[in-house]
Parts: sequence; structure tokens; C-alpha cells
Amino acid sequence: MLELIATTLGSILFGKTLFYLLLGVFLGLVIGVLPSLGTTAGMALLIPFVYGMEMKDGIAVMVGLLAVVPTGDTVMSVLIGIPGGGSSQATVLDGFPMAKKGEAARALSAAYASSLIGGVFGAVVLTGAIVIARPLVLAFGTGELLLLTILGITMVSVLSGASLLKGLISCGIGMMLASIGSSPATGQFRMIVGNWFYLGDGLPLAAVALAVFAVPEVIDLLRRGQAISDRPPIGGGWLTGLIDTWKNRWLVFRCSILGCIIGALPIGGADWFAYGHAVQTCKPRENFGKGDVRGVIAPEAANNANTGGALVPTLIFGIPGSSSTAVFLGGLILLGVKPGPSMVDTYLGLTYTVIWSLALANVVGAGICFMISGAMAKVTAIRFVYMAPFLLAVIFFGAFQSSRQWGDLVVLFLVGVFAVYMKRFGFSRPAFLIGFVLQEHIEILLYQVVQIYTLEDLAARPLIWVLLILNVLSLVFGLRNRPNIAVEGTSLATSRSQVAPQVIFSVLVMLMAVYCIIDASRLSMLSKVFPIIVSAITFICLALGLNILLRHPAGHAFAFDSELGWREREEGYQTSLLYYVYWIAGLMLGIYLVGFVLALVLFFVVFLRTRSDASWWAIVLMTASMLAVLSAFSYFLVLEFPSGLLQKVLTLPWPFE
Repeated sequence: MLELIATTLGSILFGKTLFYLLLGVFLGLVIGVLPSLGTTAGMALLIPFVYGMEMKDGIAVMVGLLAVVPTGDTVMSVLIGIPGGGSSQATVLDGFPMAKKGEAARALSAAYASSLIGGVFGAVVLTGAIVIARPLVLAFGTGELLLLTILGITMVSVLSGASLLKGLISCGIGMMLASIGSSPATGQFRMIVGNWFYLGDGLPLAAVALAVFAVPEVIDLLRRGQAISDRPPIGGGWLTGLIDTWKNRWLVFRCSILGCIIGALPIGGADWFAYGHAVQTCKPRENFGKGDVRGVIAPEAANNANTGGALVPTLIFGIPGSSSTAVFLGGLILLGVKPGPSMVDTYLGLTYTVIWSLALANVVGAGICFMISGAMAKVTAIRFVYMAPFLLAVIFFGAFQSSRQWGDLVVLFLVGVFAVYMKRFGFSRPAFLIGFVLQEHIEILLYQVVQIYTLEDLAARPLIWVLLILNVLSLVFGLRNRPNIAVEGTSLATSRSQVAPQVIFSVLVMLMAVYCIIDASRLSMLSKVFPIIVSAITFICLALGLNILLRHPAGHAFAFDSELGWREREEGYQTSLLYYVYWIAGLMLGIYLVGFVLALVLFFVVFLRTRSDASWWAIVLMTASMLAVLSAFSYFLVLEFPSGLLQKVLTLPWPFE
């Protein structure tokens, strides 16, 4: 066994396999930096090129990409407040506030160090899983998976801030939106507006995540008219981040274990589980959501360990633990490898190739990030008005890659504007996204549990009781500590005139809940039960919240500052909230009329000339740079630009086609 391990390691380090591993790491970092692409899209783009390669080389390049995307997507999450992928959404909550305070280097350093440890830990777990994983994985039946998924929902009590009611409402809204599309039980369509069958597959997670976290932050920073950070990045923060990771080594260890467990079970959301665990177990808690480095360390350790955990059922049972490992599984089959029990005997050498590649990729990826991120952290000192057009270009481009339909951009805009007001009124965006991510898993597992088990069957399973206790403990800790956690909102309302916009917002959401109930009522029992229950609970919570708001407009946790800014500017802002919403609406209209590339050119020129003091030469240079970068990504990664009405009547050269 030891000889086989040594031989496998030597073949990677001293053969051409190392080149392919480094190639996979490089591609993973690039894809990680691009918003919304994520590991699954990156793997899907890589698979055609893997076909025909030697087994070890093909495995190395795939594992290299699979391992480091969760590390690379940290960059955008921390520096810009835009989640690079699904694995870095929770990192935004504290990473971006740290960047605003001039601690970008510290946040990135802690993120890379914890990612490295989590990734190597995942490789170690994968090594041990060859012997002991089978009974552990098989111990989780449908009932256990349901309770484990519900454990993620209990995190809402932590991530709801001072108002638990607003957290529940936010989670309910996320679940309602996630219910759009075909029912997992019967395939019946729910909430399809008119004949817009784009909604048949549901709202894409990548576009929704960008809308919820990226759009509100871009608008907020534009309104302030300053740089992202209110002080220059601290160069010494790199060492501080490493020290932070060491001081919180037990948190890293616990979250790495959690990431492996979540990865081995097909439920997702490891970063949210880890973040909630950190809030529940760490003291003091007052700085979570305001720039606490532990809020960066926990999710980053978990999301990298998640990869090793997800490979356990993929390799040993041939059952993918995540969407990205599902694509990885397809790549293995293309290379002539049949995952399953044979990976423990016949293909044991290839299994160790995966393990060593996973460990080395995490080390190399973290090392590269440490080397290049010093310069990248300086972007937080640049006036945001110069960065905003580039970020909007990347956000729109990334969202369109979700399904490469115009609906992706519509979802980005509508959900983005909705999220702007969620943030403004103190509704928890993290709770919203948790509800959106976990809704499908909960609904499917709930139907399966009802059909498979009786109450006596569930009571006879010891692991069920363990998970029930964990759910109760999570809820108790969350309810006890939630008032100390900063989530959204700025200050309490001070008069009845200020609560009017929040009342309008709440009424609109109540109407959405009513529409969901009416639409679902026409469906079969299995298709309508879940959305009706969720919508009804959300409606009741909103009614309770409105009652509180109207009776106690000042001094209550539900009554966050409600001044929309359409009549006057708030303190610290240079423009009203709606001003930049109109700019983004104008970009949407331009894309619809003349296509993505031409609309961006016009947007860059008009926006920079109107909102900045840049010279014409600088504007031309920035616009040309944007075109060059997006065109390169589109060409080499085989990605598409949205077309407009103009492209339907005229044949234009690439990239304007």
C-alpha cells in the first residue's frame, strides 16, 4: 500500500501529469474569479477537452479545477462583494465588510489559509473513506437527509439579525421563488407567468445569487461615490490573516469536518452551514456581519473540504455528491474509468491519483492566490465609479451564462432591484438565499419520507434522534444569539411617514404570496402542498410584521429605516437609491435593442463621461480593455453574449453579432 502511494505521488510530481494539474489549477482560479460560472460550469467547459487524454492526465486537470474554484471565487467575494460562485456566498457577509474597512489583505489571507487546510483535510478524509466510508454514507437514509437539510433552515434564526420575523419572511420569499417551475413530485408547472416557459426550469441559482448580493452592493457603493475601502489596504494584513487562522484552528477543524459531511451528502450549502455554526459557537458574536474574520474562515474551510467529501460517494459508489462531481463523474467515464467499488481495488492507483491531485491542487492554488492577491487587494482603494461599469459588465455576462437565455438577465434585474429594497428595509438576504437553495431538497425529501416511512420507522432510527437534537440545539443557540448579529438595515424608523415605503414593500410581497397560493391551488395534492404552506406562513408573518410596524413605527426591530431616498438624500449618500436603478434599467434596455457588446460600449462611454472626471482617452482605453477581456473569455471558454433586436435584422461581425 505504501509503495503504491509513493509511486502515485512520484508519477504526479515528476511526470507530465504535474503540468496538467497546474493547468487545471490555473483554469480553476480563472473560473473562480468570474462571477456565477462556478465549479459546475467550469467542469462542463473542460470535459470536451479531456476526452482522448491519458487517464492520469485527464484526472489531474479535472481535479485541479475542481479543487481550486472555491479558493479563486473568494477574490470577488471579499474585494467587490460579489460571490464568485455558489461556494463563496457566505464569505461575502464578513469578507466584504473587512475590505471596506481596509482589511482586504487580512480577509484574503485568512480565507486562503483556511481553504488550504480545508482542502487538504478533504483529501485526508477521502483517503480514509476508501476503508470506512461505506457504512457511514449508507447510514444516512432519506429521513436523515431531510433533517440535515432542515438544519440549514434553522440557521435562519442566526442570520435574521434583531428581527426573527424578517428572517422568516426572507426565507419564505426565497422558498416561494424557488418553487417556480416544475414540481419535483409530479412535473406540473407552478407560477409560469403567461407563456414564459423559461420559468419551467425554475430561476437559475447563479443569476439569483448575483442579483441578491452583487446588484445591491454595486448600487450602494455608487451612491457613496467613494472607493470600496475607506482607507488603503493594509499590507501587513497577510500575516495577520495567517495568525487569525491559527488562533481559530479548532473552528477550521470543525468546519472542515462539517464541509466533508455536507459534501458526502447531496444537500449543498456547506458554506452556510459553517457560517451558522461559527455564529452559534464563537464568542464574542457582535461583529459577525460587520467584518469578523471568523465569518470568513468558517465558510472557506468548509467549502474546500466539501470537495473531498463530495468525491467520497462519487468514487466509491458512483453516486455524485454535488452537481460539479456529477460532471466529474461523466469525465471519468469518458476517460474509461468506471467509478464504484472497483476504485478500491482495480483502480486503487487512480484513486490515489485523485487524492494526491486534490491535496497538491489546494496547496498550489492557495500559494498562487497569496502571490497575486496583494496587487488585487489594491482595487479596493480605486474610486468605485471607475470600477462599476466593469463589474456590471461581468455581472450581466456571468448571469447570462446560467442558461444563456434572455430570461437570465430579466431575473438578474428584477430580483436585483427586489434585493436592493430587502437590504434597505432590513430583510435578511442570507436567509432569503438559504431558503432558495434548500427549498428543492426539502420538498423532494419530504415527499420521499412521507411515502417511504411511518412514524414508527423514523422513531426506530437512532440517527434521526441525533439530528433532531442537533436541530433543536441549533434553533436554541440561534434564538439566543441572533440580536447580536448584524444582517441588514441601518437604523430604526423614527416616524410614521418613514414606514410608508416599507408598508408598500410588505404589501407587494403579501400579494406575491397570495398569487402563489391561488396558482398552486389548481394543482394536484403533491404539487401544491409545499408552496401553499410556505406562502401561507410567509403571508401570516408579513401580516404580523405590518401590525407591529403600524402600531410601533419607532424603536422596534421590525421597523428598520425605511427612507427610500426618492425625495431626499440620506446621510453619507450622494444620490437617491432609484438613480442607479434607472442606470441599470437603461443598460437592460440597451442590451435588448442593440445587443450586449454594443450596449456595453455605449454604457461605458455615457456613464464614465457623466459620472466621472475621466478624460476621453481614459474612457476609450477602459472601454477597449473591457471589450478585449470579455471577448477573450467568450472565445476561449466558448461563452455567448446576449443578442438584441439589432442582431435580428443585421449581420454584424464578432463579437458584436
